[in-house]
Amino acid sequence: MSNIPAELRYAATHEWARLEEDGTVTVGITDHAQEALGDVVFVELPELDIDIQAGTEAGVVESVKAASDIYAPVSGTVIAINEALEDAPETINEDPYGSGWFFKLRPLDTAELDELLDAEGYGEVAEDESD
Repeated sequence: MSNIPAELRYAATHEWARLEEDGTVTVGITDHAQEALGDVVFVELPELDIDIQAGTEAGVVESVKAASDIYAPVSGTVIAINEALEDAPETINEDPYGSGWFFKLRPLDTAELDELLDAEGYGEVAEDESD
């Protein structure tokens, strides 16, 4: 089974969200998602300072197997993007919960995080897809 850190919240579309101490939210894709994609070769990140709604497309990740949209797990303003991924997209495969993060948001309402899945709930989603 994939690595599913308990401290994160998850969207059924395979994004993770981490509430940081400063109130921002860091977003990436799960270990399960990067395993399913295979070797990541390209990532398209959202523009800085745009407002995005939870569940809307925020970027694209492409691998040798497929391309997949990345969705915002919560609503907010994009305040940072991981520019290092443009030159080293394989970082997503190597460290999906660390240096492979995609973007950071200033959330409109941190209560939206409570609507996301916990590690156990996401584990069930990932397991169902693996069957």
